[in-house]
Amino acid sequence: MQTPQSFLTFVAFIFYIYTISMKFKKHVFICTNDKEAPKKFCGSERGMALVDAFKESIKVKGLSLDIRAQKTGCLDVCAFGPSMVVYPEGVWYGNVQLADVEEIVESHLVNNQPVERLVLKFPNRA
Repeated sequence: MQTPQSFLTFVAFIFYIYTISMKFKKHVFICTNDKEAPKKFCGSERGMALVDAFKESIKVKGLSLDIRAQKTGCLDVCAFGPSMVVYPEGVWYGNVQLADVEEIVESHLVNNQPVERLVLKFPNRA
């Protein structure tokens, strides 16, 4: 079955409106949530170090108008922390370390290529 051209045009138009209405081209949410031991968690200390590193890298590269990094509460993937997610793509990262920040910024945020070794894969829920 073929999709009608009018529907494809409509979808393209909605996507266009969505993208021009966004304040930032990419938005990075980094978990800074704390939990009671012994449960694994991202943690305010580790998470905030990542937030600060992402913000500094984005600023130094002159990307602050297009990309925002910020702290968030629990992303519900504690076992894989420190975790983060990049929108609008919805790419989730786990076990992110300070040493990974520049690679994520350059590869994913600048060149649109997710860092596959850190990407969390979730089952499809179609």
